[in-house]
Amino acid sequence: MGFLEDWDLSYDEINELLTDNPSLRSFVMGYAAEVKCRNMFFREHPDVSAIYKPDDHDRTEKGDLIITYRSHRFAVEVKSIQTVSMNRRRRSGNIEPYYQCDASDRRTVIFDDGSSVETTALLVGEFDVVAVNIHAFAGKWAFAFAKNEDLPTMEGASRGAARGYTQHQQRNLIKTTIRIDLEPGAPYVRDPFVLFDQIIEERKRGEAPTQQAVIVEETDPPS
Repeated sequence: MGFLEDWDLSYDEINELLTDNPSLRSFVMGYAAEVKCRNMFFREHPDVSAIYKPDDHDRTEKGDLIITYRSHRFAVEVKSIQTVSMNRRRRSGNIEPYYQCDASDRRTVIFDDGSSVETTALLVGEFDVVAVNIHAFAGKWAFAFAKNEDLPTMEGASRGAARGYTQHQQRNLIKTTIRIDLEPGAPYVRDPFVLFDQIIEERKRGEAPTQQAVIVEETDPPS
């Protein structure tokens, strides 16, 4: 028996539950995006020999999906366009979509220069590829993929967002809020295996980005 049968929830009740609770809807969308990404791109691919989702409570393994492709391991972070970002800006009248690219919890990070910071920002080199769920403006399940190394860092963030970080830390922390066009262009692609193949070649040449920091602890955000 599945959960829906066990809970005795009808389609209308589930729809009511999600409609009346925006925070729950956002939470469910995040997990639904992981399922859709896995099933649409990785589950049936002949060169994918393994795929799994790390336990949410396992602090040692990063990535929402771990893919083994051509005998190489890839960590994929799945993010979603923020629904609120689809509203037109008051001043410009334009839609400026963005997604949150950060960790769910704050964690203490020690950098290779000896400095440390407590942050939710993800690290350069912490995962391999981001999969951005663009359902919010595509109107259907679709994803745009980019390599970790091609994402903007805090060094290019606004002064307020980068406040409290040294220049070295900024260079090694990914921006927590990232703009994306309605028709995503470079560095985004629609085929993740194009990026996987590029990363494999970079690894062979010793050019893959390395993580210049160590996560030493994670703490839940204050309630």
